[in-house]
Amino acid sequence: MAYDSDILDDFAAQRQRPHYRSVTVEIGLAVADRSTGFAGQIVRWSAEGVTLRDAQQYVRHFSWKPGGFVIDRAPVTLVRPPTVAAATTRVTASGSIAGDGRARVAKASRIWVEGKHDAELLEHVWGDDLRELGVVVEPMHGADDLALLVADFSPGPQRRLGVLLDHLVSGSKETRLAAAIRDDDVLITGHPFVDVWAGIRPKVLGLDAWPDVPRGDVPWKEGLCAALGVPFDGFWPRLRNQVNTFADLRPELVGAVEQLIDFVADAD
Repeated sequence: MAYDSDILDDFAAQRQRPHYRSVTVEIGLAVADRSTGFAGQIVRWSAEGVTLRDAQQYVRHFSWKPGGFVIDRAPVTLVRPPTVAAATTRVTASGSIAGDGRARVAKASRIWVEGKHDAELLEHVWGDDLRELGVVVEPMHGADDLALLVADFSPGPQRRLGVLLDHLVSGSKETRLAAAIRDDDVLITGHPFVDVWAGIRPKVLGLDAWPDVPRGDVPWKEGLCAALGVPFDGFWPRLRNQVNTFADLRPELVGAVEQLIDFVADAD
């Protein structure tokens, strides 16, 4: 019988693969992602990967990969700690280690999002964390009156406000609204997507990419459903429920949300 390749060649190739030192993840460990150079401290980890926060408080998420990280200029493989058999140990959808599950008394600080779907998605992924911290997420139902809403809220050191905006890109209406807010107790972050729906990875529905929706008279969400050939009614719950962890969201959205959570949780 003839073979296309020699099995010994395959064995030799396997032996030549580099081996990296394994390092067990721990909160606060300083590492760098080998492929992008992004460096920071580990602030969360889950079955999907690790979350790093850099010196500018920017958050990014990286999957587990052999030799994919750098410590002291040497490539290493990050590994999860041995599983602890404890009924109370649980990893939340956002990748945090869950606490005792009891909600804390709500803080005066708030996180505002543009609409109902944004609020539902944050609850779906970060709900356990938010309850543990006593942070409430509220929809603004539009950001056009953002300056007036912020003034009425009266932010302060013990009453911080975080705002998540859609389509926060150069020249957008949202960027102009954000630029008008100048308050040390207000943090505005956002993502580049026209709607929070697009912040969900299309792979959750088995798609490589979301369809292009031309700008026009049809709202983007309805145009998306039309392009997919699905009814608009009922599509959002179906899409939201396909999200299991932060790994199902685009990193731009995840980073923006976690910056806000950290900001309001650190109120004096």
